[in-house]
Amino acid sequence: MAEDDRDFIERAESVTDKLYGEKASVDQIADHFALYGLKKRADALESMDAELRGEIGSGSHNLHRYAQLRALRQKMANVHEALRKARR
Repeated sequence: MAEDDRDFIERAESVTDKLYGEKASVDQIADHFALYGLKKRADALESMDAELRGEIGSGSHNLHRYAQLRALRQKMANVHEALRKARR
């Protein structure tokens, strides 16, 4: 099996495109994230942190994608924290 070199957003867009016929927005991805259990949310955040620590290219597409990943990471962290406070 070949290694998947797509980032978190690209993988999520691919899955939603196959399931629903259209790619999910960053907000929709964060909304779906709220449905994950505690461990899966924590694992997803750790995985995204590892992606963000990696090198980014200097091209405008790479910088734009990095900014999208950072924004999504922040939204996901906020959702995770709110759910943890609600003990979910």
